[in-house]
Amino acid sequence: MSGIARRLLQAALLTAAGIAVVTGAGCALRPPSPDTFSFAVMGDTPYNDREEQLMLGMIGEIDGQDVAFVVHIGDIKAGGNSPCTDELFQRRRTQFDASAHPFLLVPGDNDWTDCRRASNGSMNPLERLSKMREVFYPLGETLGKKRLAVGELRECVQREGIVCRCPGYPENRYWTDARGATFVTQNIQGSNNNSGFDEASNRELRCRNLANRLALEKAATQMTERGSAGLVIFLHADPFVESKDGAYSELLADLERIAARVVKPVLVVHGDTHVYRLDKPFKDAAGRPLSNVTRLETFGSPQVGWVRVTVDRADPAVFRIAPGNLLQ
Repeated sequence: MSGIARRLLQAALLTAAGIAVVTGAGCALRPPSPDTFSFAVMGDTPYNDREEQLMLGMIGEIDGQDVAFVVHIGDIKAGGNSPCTDELFQRRRTQFDASAHPFLLVPGDNDWTDCRRASNGSMNPLERLSKMREVFYPLGETLGKKRLAVGELRECVQREGIVCRCPGYPENRYWTDARGATFVTQNIQGSNNNSGFDEASNRELRCRNLANRLALEKAATQMTERGSAGLVIFLHADPFVESKDGAYSELLADLERIAARVVKPVLVVHGDTHVYRLDKPFKDAAGRPLSNVTRLETFGSPQVGWVRVTVDRADPAVFRIAPGNLLQ
């Protein structure tokens, strides 16, 4: 898509999103709950030196905002001609740790699955994912100058006797803000969800699907126990991108099941296709819309921008979405 066409599409989507925000807010005149709070979402950046400087400026801008935490939805580098080096990972860790707010990273396909590409150094994706866990997922807490305690799947998620068949997935994190929402991160990727490349990747995918499902279950249970008004699910992949062998079918089935279980509003936040979207595309197995599930996709390269999500348990819609500053 050309740059002009992309900007026109972005403008149209922003206009539609603005309408959706007003509509989704329930009653615009309703006074907010005293427990109202916000968080920031960004993703699919930086892909080059220019975007890196813009991202650093964006993090600095968000530092001055009243938000509870920041989530980067994945892809902290370009998908090609960008080796997945330890040095790059450590530089991003330092940049994210400089955030004044708690900072969480959801793995993106550029960050590990696409490291197998020759232009990225022909690296082993599973080894790179292991390195990401070492760098970006400190035990039981977020990145950032101010840390947030989180639950995580650090221990073995499936055993047969004493043998661990599926190791821990510490990137699957879940936590609850007592003011009204429960949150969970999922490791779900573009590039066909790392499926179909080799048997080692297929085995890893089976374990990762299990870990994602387990984290969703833990979050749903925590949501019920703590009386949350809504659930937010963070992942990288756009699950509506065409895939081979139903790479996202388990995710869609899990979302249908969780939406029916929690009943309350669910917000699915992802990246991957670099187009700001705010809509309700999820359906059940019979093709009926999942009325309590909303999809938000944040901005992505070549645009660098963030989105504010406000949680207000006094609003029937619970979530209000407003794009933050868009840097060019």
